[in-house]
Amino acid sequence: MTVFQKIVWSGVVVAGIAVFYILGATVVGRYAEPPPPITPVLQKIETSTEATTTPACVQNGREDLPCYEAYYTDRVKKIGVTESFVDLKARYASSSAVRSECHQITHAIGHASAELGSGVGVAFAIGDPFCWSGYYHGVMEGIVKEVGTEALASKINDICTDIPGKATYSFEYYNCVHGLGHGVMELYDANLFTSLDACSKLKGEWEQSSCGGGVFMENIMIESRGGVSAYLKKDDPLYPCDAVSELHKSQCYLMQTSHMLTAAGDDFGKVFVQCAAAEEAYRGTCYQSLGRDASGRSVSDAVKTKAICMMGSTPFAQENCVIGAVKDFVSFFHSDTQANAFCTSLNADLKHTCLQVAQSYYSTF
Repeated sequence: MTVFQKIVWSGVVVAGIAVFYILGATVVGRYAEPPPPITPVLQKIETSTEATTTPACVQNGREDLPCYEAYYTDRVKKIGVTESFVDLKARYASSSAVRSECHQITHAIGHASAELGSGVGVAFAIGDPFCWSGYYHGVMEGIVKEVGTEALASKINDICTDIPGKATYSFEYYNCVHGLGHGVMELYDANLFTSLDACSKLKGEWEQSSCGGGVFMENIMIESRGGVSAYLKKDDPLYPCDAVSELHKSQCYLMQTSHMLTAAGDDFGKVFVQCAAAEEAYRGTCYQSLGRDASGRSVSDAVKTKAICMMGSTPFAQENCVIGAVKDFVSFFHSDTQANAFCTSLNADLKHTCLQVAQSYYSTF
C-alpha cells in the first residue's frame, strides 16, 4: 500500500467525511503573510518511459501509476467515463497496483473528463466517487488549468455555480470547491502559499477553507508520489500547519500526520509525541489525523488500529485517535458495521464515544 492509499478522508474520502470536518471547524481570520517562495517548489522524480506512458502498457503487464494514468486517459476518450469506472472496478479486486494508486488513477479519469470540454456540471453528473472522490479532484484540476492564471481571480467564484447544493454545503458542492484547491496547486506548480492566496479569492470562509483543504491534500500527495514538496520539512514535522493562518490550520492538521509518519519512519509513538507539541487548539485534530492513518495503514484492521490508538499517552490523545479511526472505518467500508465492531473492542468510555461518532458520521452519508 502506498502512503496515500487511505489518507484522504480529511479532504474528500467519500465526500461526507470532509464535509463533516469542515462544517465542524472554526474558521476565523485570514492566512498569514506567506514567507518568500522557496525554489525549486517541486522536484519531481522522473518515472515516465515510453513503456509506461502508452495505453498498451496495461496489456503488456505493467503495474504502476504512470501506466494506469495513460491507460485510463485513453479509455475515457474511447469509451467514456462510466465504462472507464466499470473497467477500474473490475481491476480493483485483482490488482494491488490499482488498489494502492486508485485515488490518483481516478484523478486521471477526472482530468481526462475535463478535457472533453463538457463543463463542470456535466463532468460531475457523469462522475463516480469510487476511491475517495479522486475523479472530482481531477475534473477540477483540468478545469482550473483551462481557466489559467490570468483569468482565475475573476472567474474562480463562477466555476462551481453549476453544482447543486451550495446553500446546504452538499457533498457535490464540497467536492467542487475542495477540488479547486487541487487545481490551483497544479496551476501554480505546487506553490502552497500562492495556492492558498488563490483560495482566498473565493467568497465565504467555508469555501476558502474547503479549497485550502485541497491545497494541503495535494501537498501531501506530492510526497506520496515520490516527489519533494518545499512545504514539508522533516526537521519541522508540523510545517506548514504552524505557519498558516487560523483559517487554514484545521484543514492542514487533518492531513499532516501522513507526512509526519513518513518522516518518522512510520513510528506512531513518535508522531503521538509530535502531535502533543502542536498548537493546543489543534492537538485533537492532529490526533484524529493520526487515527485516520492508524486505520488507513492497517487497511482498517480493528485490532491493529486499536493497538495504535492505545499508544496515546493521555485519554485525550486516545479518544481523538479513536474518533479519527472510526470515521475512516465508515468511509472505507461505506458502512457502520465494521466501525461498530471496532468500537465494541474498546473500553467503556471510548466505546461510548466511538459508537456515537460512528452513528453521527454515518448519518451524513
